[in-house]
Amino acid sequence: MRKKVGILGSGIVGQTLADGFLKHGYEVMVGTRDRTKLAEWLKRSKNKGKVGSFSETARFADIAVLACKGSAAVEVLEQAGADNFKDKTVLDATNPITDAPPQKSVLKFFTSLEDSLMERLQKQVPEARFVKAFNSVGSGLMVNPDFGRIKPTMFICGNNAEAKKEATEILEKFGWESEDMGSVEAARAIEPLCILWCIPGFLRNQWSHAFKLLKQSKLIKSGGRFG
Repeated sequence: MRKKVGILGSGIVGQTLADGFLKHGYEVMVGTRDRTKLAEWLKRSKNKGKVGSFSETARFADIAVLACKGSAAVEVLEQAGADNFKDKTVLDATNPITDAPPQKSVLKFFTSLEDSLMERLQKQVPEARFVKAFNSVGSGLMVNPDFGRIKPTMFICGNNAEAKKEATEILEKFGWESEDMGSVEAARAIEPLCILWCIPGFLRNQWSHAFKLLKQSKLIKSGGRFG
């Protein structure tokens, strides 16, 4: 049976990921406050996709994707209903970006390095199985990006091993390798990758890049420390 994916967010990120899941054979519903925003997407998807409210989308989903603005994430989850996420994997593509303009090409966050947006969301909906993913690259490269023979790295984290396995399987279909960085607290490091990714764009209008973790085949005994 095909798994059902509920995308919470109707902007460019939500629509791009919805297209990606449809491409890879999932049933997809996009949740929105304003269904008229998705009229063109429905036409483009040849009505293969569905549109609903946030609560309808969360109930529909076997797997949810949080793809709204970071500043709206708490409200979106409230409208979706905590009970609708019980024991479900939630891929969290959000970043805690403020509405303030970048300062010298550096985005501003409303969190700190002792906190992360995903930690707040996990506390808000404790029975959901959050996995950070898709937050460290632009929407144009989220689905099967072409870097020749090089597969880019998506850094993920979360408290549930099964959910991270499910996220890894999805990312593999979407053309990414996954690097599991551990528990939800690792989002404190993963979310700021968004800041780093955006700097070349703001400086040089360069938006066609992704991160890659390189590993040596053998450990170097003296390695592993800074300073």
